[in-house]
Amino acid sequence: MTNAARSDSIVKGFALSSVFWLLIGLVVGLWLAAEMIYPVLNLTPWLAFGRLRVVHTNGLIFGFTLAGIFACSFYMLEKLTRTPLAFPGLAKAQLWLFNIAIALAALSLFAGMNTSKEYAELEWPLDIVVVVLWVMFAVNVMGTLVKRREKQMYVSLWFLIACVVTVAVVYILNNLAIPVSLTKSYSVYAGVNDANVQWWFGHNAVASVFTFPILAMFYYFLPKSTGLPIYSHRLSIIAFWSLVFGYLWTGAHHLMLTPVPEWIQTVALAFSLFLIAPSWASVINGFYTMNGNWEKMKSNYLVKFFILGITFYGLQTIQGPTQAIRALSGFLHYTEYIPGHVHMGTMGWVTMIITASMYFMMTRISGREIHSVKLANVHFWLILVGQLLFTVTLWIAGIVQGAMWKATNPDGSLMYTFLDSVAAMYPFWTVRLVGGLLYFAGIAVFAYNLYMTSRSKPGTESSTAAAAKAQAV
Repeated sequence: MTNAARSDSIVKGFALSSVFWLLIGLVVGLWLAAEMIYPVLNLTPWLAFGRLRVVHTNGLIFGFTLAGIFACSFYMLEKLTRTPLAFPGLAKAQLWLFNIAIALAALSLFAGMNTSKEYAELEWPLDIVVVVLWVMFAVNVMGTLVKRREKQMYVSLWFLIACVVTVAVVYILNNLAIPVSLTKSYSVYAGVNDANVQWWFGHNAVASVFTFPILAMFYYFLPKSTGLPIYSHRLSIIAFWSLVFGYLWTGAHHLMLTPVPEWIQTVALAFSLFLIAPSWASVINGFYTMNGNWEKMKSNYLVKFFILGITFYGLQTIQGPTQAIRALSGFLHYTEYIPGHVHMGTMGWVTMIITASMYFMMTRISGREIHSVKLANVHFWLILVGQLLFTVTLWIAGIVQGAMWKATNPDGSLMYTFLDSVAAMYPFWTVRLVGGLLYFAGIAVFAYNLYMTSRSKPGTESSTAAAAKAQAV
């Protein structure tokens, strides 16, 4: 397949779009972190915490992560199937519609148009646009698979198929609503059923967006960047089918100790603990792939992103299920511990894998080596230190918060008021803001480095020569 036949411009367009929305989402996140310390920053309703929080989460889930998934998926599809995209024109249209939709989504959330369902806040007109975008993506994925010249299906393709199918199912079912105007709708579900469907969606969205496609990238780009075959293809397939089966039953662990029937909570708890095994199958597969070649952590700037990324995935997949245990859930739920858990996954696992994958892809697409390995290393250390400062601080804050809420005097009265627990959080929130600033600095370095790598300039070496040279590093 020649360069002309590949959809490099589409991959590049989605990759740069992803980085743009990542920067925007992180700026909003920093403003939110500052508002926790300086409430005076709630300058107008458009900058109120309640509105900015959903702009932050939606911007990073839909703007950054989905665009990164589209870019990496199209790249991997063409490579693993040895076939050009089935409908490149459709993918170009998807790129334009995607960016228009993300901009409209941000404006609507800034304006306070919100369904109030976490991670499903977009109102019904934008939900329809999201579904159209996903259909466009699915048509290209399935169409390319049908036309593929390579009959063997590598595990990354299985994870992409799971992503396409599960996102469609959970997004559509959870967002079924009755419109009452152009900007307002109400869910077709009510009460406990609404909560159950919402968190069935919420947790499977984590699987479909933050797990399946990111594992697809890990299984593809780690071997490509190291030149080492994956340790066990069989183990990767076992992990895939176990994850797909297990994830569907875990949503209700977000509703422990609530009016949801206890047997549903217990089923969710059991499957949550079960998920530790297939999750760690991928972690072990990654570690054993590096067996005997750990010096590449120093000699190859990409490897440490992938290995630290899969390590954070492993930690995340122990922390999440254990949080479902009732005793721990009763102590930690609704505290700062939970944002700490979520941000280790998003800032550590998801972002490390996507940014490393983008470095790899952009050097191949541009036919050049990375603009600066030194800047890539600066990027790595800034986001690693920033993320650890951010998440570890929130874990400690959550434990302190939970302990204060539970503490009682000998007569049984509460030892602390709620305001006491809020005041105790200020030092932790300050450290979190510092960690966020470090993390943002690392992402800014990444954006500059990736942009400079993506630029074409006269006299650059040929794509093939550069790719061979980069592979040898």
